[in-house]
Amino acid sequence: MKTTLLTVGLVSAGFGTLAQPTDVPPADIQIRTAVLAAPADKQAGATVYGYSAKNEFMVLRKGTNELICLADDPAQKGLSVSCYHRDLEPFMKRGRELKEQGKKPGEILEIREQEVKAKKWAMPKNPSSLFVYTAKPDNYDPATGTVKEGYLRSVVYIPYATVESTGLPLKPEAPGMPWIMDPGTHRAHIMINPPVSTTSGK
Repeated sequence: MKTTLLTVGLVSAGFGTLAQPTDVPPADIQIRTAVLAAPADKQAGATVYGYSAKNEFMVLRKGTNELICLADDPAQKGLSVSCYHRDLEPFMKRGRELKEQGKKPGEILEIREQEVKAKKWAMPKNPSSLFVYTAKPDNYDPATGTVKEGYLRSVVYIPYATVESTGLPLKPEAPGMPWIMDPGTHRAHIMINPPVSTTSGK
């Protein structure tokens, strides 16, 4: 299963960049699978970023609501798509830019932290959501967009939140229990990983 913006993988949703040369699914399949990460009532109106036939990262569909979704990277095995609140776009966009410059994950985290503190760009003032939907290679057919046994995880960004300000633990103490990651930083967020998920894409 591909990793995404959760733990080390959370980095990927913010660092999406140009896919390596490979077969790119049609835009309609990219859009259909990308929005699987969004709540059902938000899917039709979400903005979707994906890949052109030349592997260029681009807007595939301009949306009408507050969610932005990232299509699957066709150069990677399996399925990994994500949707996030538009207020997180400066954070996500900056991550993509730094990755294109060849920066490593640790460097990207440090640079963004410094830039936010310097007020070069801002994190959302209100809690902002991120949803990540993944499936193993055997459960995803990129030719048709068919997904079986997908796994949906959720994140709520609360910049500079701490254990003390939220009452959340630093690790889950029961299946599906929310916990806080990166407390006290610009990318502090609540993690919610369901113990089991077998949703299917349509």
